[in-house]
Amino acid sequence: MHDRSALGAADVDDAVLAAMVAELLGVDDVELVSSHARVVDYVLPAITTGGRWWVTGTAAVDGHARDFRLFVKHVHEWSRSPLFEMVPPEVREWAAGMVPWRTEGAVYGSDLAAHLPEGLAIPRAVGVHDIDGGSYAVWLEVVPVAEVAWDLARYRHAAHLLGRFAARPGIRALALGSGQEWDVRSYVDGRLGHQVLPILADDGVWQHPLVAGAFTDLRPRMLAAVDELPRITAELLAQPVLAGHGDACPNNLLVRPDRDGFTMIDFGFFMALPVGFDLGQLLVGDVQIGRRDAGDLVERDESCLAAYVGGLAAEGVDLDLDAVRRAHALQLVVFSGLSAIPFEVLEDEPTDALRAMAATRAAIARHCLDLLDQTG
Repeated sequence: MHDRSALGAADVDDAVLAAMVAELLGVDDVELVSSHARVVDYVLPAITTGGRWWVTGTAAVDGHARDFRLFVKHVHEWSRSPLFEMVPPEVREWAAGMVPWRTEGAVYGSDLAAHLPEGLAIPRAVGVHDIDGGSYAVWLEVVPVAEVAWDLARYRHAAHLLGRFAARPGIRALALGSGQEWDVRSYVDGRLGHQVLPILADDGVWQHPLVAGAFTDLRPRMLAAVDELPRITAELLAQPVLAGHGDACPNNLLVRPDRDGFTMIDFGFFMALPVGFDLGQLLVGDVQIGRRDAGDLVERDESCLAAYVGGLAAEGVDLDLDAVRRAHALQLVVFSGLSAIPFEVLEDEPTDALRAMAATRAAIARHCLDLLDQTG
């Protein structure tokens, strides 16, 4: 009647699971009748995620059978990720502490849900359980999701709500109190400094068939941005600081079928961030992974920017549109433009699909650099 072996170390004993199911169902006590775990089919890599599972089963409540379903996520420090092998050995000790892997558990244990504006929600956590000193499991309610296309109106609505999320006082207080050591400079000194910039300095990379075909005209502009990176970083760090989800791509904004809004997930980088930060992944997240083409970047960017600034104003933070556009441009170059070359596939045989991906990534870089130039 019970088979949760798929969970491995993320499992809990039956009594703990029964208590979580009781909380999920809103009752005082249940008798656990059956439970099963299976792996979630999810292909996108995440450096602090060790696994995802559905846990389903049946519980007896006052003599009546009640079905339940939970989502379980194993979160670990990123030194345990296979991708950590890409980090140069001489900086691994430093790098291991640069990704805030405990943030997600802290968010689900906080009262963030009470501060969200109308239209945003987060899944209810029924348990956050340590696995060992470097990992834990989050047990969440399963939220309904509408599988719908993201049109311009949906992007605008998401941007407006992200502006409200950034500016809302209670959320800002939680973000400022998170105590995270990670910030923009951590990313610049870490991923850019040790991984991306050496790639951009390699002549051979620019001559690779995937890069030469798509990025040739961008090489001088990208390298000029590298030369200006200290100034760009300093300017970005000087922007007003609000709250940020940290990875507000459409994949992490689940469309809610019952009302006009979104359920936010994956809070690993929730913290105090420069104004406009969440616009970056909202704009390019689906483009980066091939779910959307780059043809409407300019239109969506302007539309989302205006909606975001409107969201800020709705929460009492009045900032000039052009000032937020500049902060957004700086963030886009640092976090998306300079890392646009698809270096993760340069050892693969070039195919039409990879050439198309490289062209899309080049379009992202071009948009980022254009916006930087336009706002300078």
